[in-house]
Amino acid sequence: MTKKAILLDFDGVIVDTETTYTEFWNQVGKDYLGDPQFAYKIKGQVLSLIMSTNFKDEKTISEIEDKIDKFEESMEYPYIPGALEFLEHLHKNNINSAIVTSSNRIKMSHVYKIHPELLELVNKVFTAEDFTKSKPDPDCFLRGMEFFGATPADTIVFEDSFHGLAAARASGATVVALSTTNPEETLVELSDIIIPNFKDLSFLDDLL
Repeated sequence: MTKKAILLDFDGVIVDTETTYTEFWNQVGKDYLGDPQFAYKIKGQVLSLIMSTNFKDEKTISEIEDKIDKFEESMEYPYIPGALEFLEHLHKNNINSAIVTSSNRIKMSHVYKIHPELLELVNKVFTAEDFTKSKPDPDCFLRGMEFFGATPADTIVFEDSFHGLAAARASGATVVALSTTNPEETLVELSDIIIPNFKDLSFLDDLL
């Protein structure tokens, strides 16, 4: 059966930013919460949920949001190996694809300045503003399916974080995990297939 929709998370799936984000959020956790492992608790969540759940003071929230905006503006967003070629393959073969990210539109506007080709290679980019619930709730992926008129049975989701993988699994889609953020052995129960990157696209033969 030909799949109707390919839904891809962004950080840790298309671009290699997870190490940089981990360092940033661990520093925020250390500075504001005394928690140097803070990043691992929030991976995959939208910024608004991170802020409302962990920080109550408006001045602190504003200060951190300003830091993250400046941080994201200066990031380089290098592709995961083979990711660009994978997106080009989907586009060339007229396979519907969408980026489904917890990142907001401000952050993605910085990304487009570096990678303007993204807007041509995918059919749609969903950002945090498009969802009412954050991962691990499947809302974002269900909305992606709705956009393409797809069902879970003909949708493939690519994810890397535990929250994202849980959301993908809950959506009912076929789940491909990238071991870019977490060890492969920790991803087995949350995915159908595990890949290290997109350098070898032979895995598609069993999916499309």
